[in-house]
Amino acid sequence: MNVTELMAGLQAQHDETTARASELRDQIVHLTAALAETEARLGDLATTRKVITELAPAGGDPDPPETNTAYQAIVNTFNQHPDQVFRARDLHELLGMPTDEASVNITRSRLGRLTRQGFLTQPGRGRYQKRT
Repeated sequence: MNVTELMAGLQAQHDETTARASELRDQIVHLTAALAETEARLGDLATTRKVITELAPAGGDPDPPETNTAYQAIVNTFNQHPDQVFRARDLHELLGMPTDEASVNITRSRLGRLTRQGFLTQPGRGRYQKRT
């Protein structure tokens, strides 16, 4: 084997190893992002469990399903209009919900939670759209 063949072989190995290193870096970036999302979700779940435990009545009677109904109405609206961008007040008007500031703020909180859970995106401040 002459020096030229040896150098060509080394260059081929170098190119293959560089490509593999690039693939591994991409996987690390993807896994790091997935880990961060999962850890954030775990934190949300732990906080939710803690709040529910603190607020749950000792008798075990469940609260009325109003909150679930409101969430379901919001989710249904985004499912029916997946490409439309909504503000919290727009949702209240569309769904016939009260438009007082306190009610709209509760919906903003719900929209924030749905965004953190990955169901919605926020294309602009105060604007929400279904994640596609």
